Amino acid sequence: MTYGTINVDTVTTSTQGGILGAGNASAMKNRIINGAMVIDQRNAGASVASGSYPVDRWLSYGSQSAKFTAQQNAGSVTPPVGFTNYLGTTSSSAYSINSTDQFLVTQKIEGYNIADLGWGTANAKTVTLSFQVYSSLTGTFGGSLQNASANRCYPFSYSIPVANTWASISVTVAGDTTGTWLTTNGIGINVNFSLGTGSSYSATAGAWTATSFVTSATGATSVVGTSGATFYITGVQLEVGSSATGFEYRQYGTELQLCQRYFEILGASASANNAYCVNAIISTTQTSGLIYFQVPKRTTPTITASGAWYCLPQSLTTNPTFVVSNIYNTAISQAGTSLTVGQASYIYDGGIGTSRISISAEL
Repeated sequence: MTYGTINVDTVTTSTQGGILGAGNASAMKNRIINGAMVIDQRNAGASVASGSYPVDRWLSYGSQSAKFTAQQNAGSVTPPVGFTNYLGTTSSSAYSINSTDQFLVTQKIEGYNIADLGWGTANAKTVTLSFQVYSSLTGTFGGSLQNASANRCYPFSYSIPVANTWASISVTVAGDTTGTWLTTNGIGINVNFSLGTGSSYSATAGAWTATSFVTSATGATSVVGTSGATFYITGVQLEVGSSATGFEYRQYGTELQLCQRYFEILGASASANNAYCVNAIISTTQTSGLIYFQVPKRTTPTITASGAWYCLPQSLTTNPTFVVSNIYNTAISQAGTSLTVGQASYIYDGGIGTSRISISAEL
């Protein structure tokens, strides 16, 4: 019997005539979560100040406040081929950084997800960091990889030769054979992209250093140093190997669940009522119930409620309170007076579109 031949297309990513790498998809190839900047549970695309998460899993950080803003698809430029979203940052002023300043966007990779790299041992694996980047500035830019204690750091540099044009970047890093690298649910690797770093936290690119808290290479461009300067990034991938391969695309639902291990938000900006749970009235002053998380959390989370809240049939309007002691669910209750013991009630937000329950287990 003769069998037909099956041709498998090779997926490549190319910018300015340079091939980033052939597609080589495999489970868990990319250790970055939300590298295509698709998931934004908190902001729904709104601009936020530094010190917050403009998209899921990506923290914007500034040692000084109000020096830049960050936003999914800031500036509404066309994303690079193969992508529909990016993380955009915009400098708010022309700020001259001090020696101890740091401005960056970063992702903290959980230790469980890098355990196979063997960092801190003689068998440390080489990795390659690749991404698509776009800036209104040109020159040499910087970033770093760090361990949880930030006492093992690898500063790297890369070039953006043409302003306002997407460029493909890859950086290969020989695995660190010393230091302590967590392989638990703590921080395994910090992946930092600098928007401006002072001399105290910069070091020579291309080598591991024991200098603490290095987040960039010496001499890198400061985005916050130019008022209105922009820095956009997407397609971030960290993989085992000495060369970049095609970006690992994951289904939206899969990417969302990966993000929800660290953060989950309940409530939607819709006009219809959002019901959260059915409670039992356990005393004349309290209702009580359970909310199950969509995904088990990395650790016991912190839960906050905002907006206006209601409870039927008792017409309560007090904010709910939470008692959480595990990674799977939380007790939720509302306080009141003259409640009817034994009745059932449900908590809802009145359909005003501003109420949220935020469940955070971020690293």
